[in-house]
Amino acid sequence: MATNFEALEVSEHWIKKMKQDRITVPTPIQEEAIPLLLQGMDVIAQAQTGTGKTLAFMLPIMEGIDSQDPKVQALVVTPTRELAIQITQEAKKLTENTDVRILAAYGGQDVEKQLHKLKGNIHLVIGTPGRLLDHLRRGTLKLDQLKMLVLDEADQMLHMGFLPEVEAILSQTPSQRQTMLFSATIPAGVRNLAKKVTNNARHISVKAETVTLKAIKQMVVETTDRKKQEALCQVLGEQKPFMAIVFCRTKRRANTLNLALQEWGYLSDELHGDLTQAKREKVMKAFRKSQLQLLVATDVAARGLDIDGITHIYNYDMVQDVESYIHRIGRTGRAGEVGMAVTFVTPRDRDALHLVEKGIQMKLERRQIGLEKRQESKLGRNEEKPSEKHGRNKPARSGKSSPQNNGKNSLKKERYPGKGKPGKSNDRDFTRDKPGKSGGRKKSTGKAGTAGKGKRR
Repeated sequence: MATNFEALEVSEHWIKKMKQDRITVPTPIQEEAIPLLLQGMDVIAQAQTGTGKTLAFMLPIMEGIDSQDPKVQALVVTPTRELAIQITQEAKKLTENTDVRILAAYGGQDVEKQLHKLKGNIHLVIGTPGRLLDHLRRGTLKLDQLKMLVLDEADQMLHMGFLPEVEAILSQTPSQRQTMLFSATIPAGVRNLAKKVTNNARHISVKAETVTLKAIKQMVVETTDRKKQEALCQVLGEQKPFMAIVFCRTKRRANTLNLALQEWGYLSDELHGDLTQAKREKVMKAFRKSQLQLLVATDVAARGLDIDGITHIYNYDMVQDVESYIHRIGRTGRAGEVGMAVTFVTPRDRDALHLVEKGIQMKLERRQIGLEKRQESKLGRNEEKPSEKHGRNKPARSGKSSPQNNGKNSLKKERYPGKGKPGKSNDRDFTRDKPGKSGGRKKSTGKAGTAGKGKRR
């Protein structure tokens, strides 16, 4: 195993740049990919987010760019705007105070500004399929001199239906180019695409266990649909995450949960496809600066996010496959830190949980929140049946409601914990008050950044 980047034959100039960011030891994907790419080989790499794959292809690109040549020499295609922005930021760190010029091209930006930049000398373009194809059709982007091509998160590009756009982009590039394809999974669609776009490619695989098992503590909270918000809030109160991503299945659920979290006094905001690009960038900027404690996001919006300092991942909605699970929890436990991943599971999610545990080859720690009363009431009914059958100890009727009815009423009241008080005994779990303070919840404005400000623990 290479203990430093010198052993991988990376130039001293780029090594010094990485040392400024305290990057001195290559990750497994970098160790395997960089030597092959520096030799000009095509590579198909299977690697999860968080394994260091951005540098694995960015360093060979920087080595291959001739800053004196004004043509576009390298292209990185990504499925989402957030990932394009993130890769661009990494590239700009490396190219600071150099003559290498970079353009990020993705939807939601001012097209005129992009057109103006494209009139200058651009060496590296990083963008999403739709916007790249738009520039190619306008004739404002030419790839006839392209030397290096990267398809990042290839499985997601196919999943999101980008194959026609990707093929249209590739048709504008030279056949004699170096192609690097990175994907978290290699399903049939990715394999077929790889055969079309690569030439005698070398295959690299970094196993998921590198991300999943070593640096992340994982646990499952068994609950019900009605109690899930209350369970999340209880866990947040106990764990007090510094920065966390809460994953939801849909845009609507992300919006609903974010509003509830804001009402509880948390510094939270949402990230999903219905937001404007300006709003998405504003949210991400605030989260990177730790101005937000919680980011409520959908899978597509958060794909490929690489943000330092994320201490916890909460799978509010269960994933349907092990690859998605690994992608989600891989946002934490980075750079030698230990992360925490909590997955909320309802009875209908048990089959999906079984598949995840089988995929990662481990049994996850479990706890229950909101199931105790339900189980007790069931037990009580089962114990009463023999007595009723023999006519003994039959409960007397009264005007008071039964414990079971009280449980049902409380479920109705607590179905949306953001409205109304969840109960005096648990008030502290639903507030941002400092330990030792009494009383109910602090009145919230309902806006992230104001409610509960200064109360982070």
